Amino acid sequence: MREAFGSTWTFQLVLIFMLIFACFLTLVISYSKAYSLKNEALSIVEKYEGVTTTSLEIINNYFHENGYRTKGDCPEGYMGAVDLEGNYSKVDSGNKYYYCFQEEKSEKGTIYYNIRVFFKFNLPVIGDITTFKIEGRTNPFIGNDNRLTK
Repeated sequence: MREAFGSTWTFQLVLIFMLIFACFLTLVISYSKAYSLKNEALSIVEKYEGVTTTSLEIINNYFHENGYRTKGDCPEGYMGAVDLEGNYSKVDSGNKYYYCFQEEKSEKGTIYYNIRVFFKFNLPVIGDITTFKIEGRTNPFIGNDNRLTK
């Protein structure tokens, strides 16, 4: 009888470690996907020298093609994507956005863009646990006259 209880304990321990490994793997895959989306958005903004209608269209198409559906909170002063169809607005507290961006100007006249995307840590049985944010900043550039946030 003692061996039966001993093997049950070992079996439960193995299941717990498998669950921990599955949680870690889910977190790493979600983070990797959101990080690559953020990097691509930064590259597109740099290529078109700012957030323009063309760059927003390309970013939205890229996010849509990669199945990005996560929304999160953006800080005040940012512009947020209401949907992936090209609609954006100034950030309101209490609303959730797909991604958000902010234009900053340095003292030298160069322009930076801060971009924030989100990813959720969710497990198949438990569901959404929490939402994390990933932020990035473009390299400095001069910008063009077609920017949406002048």
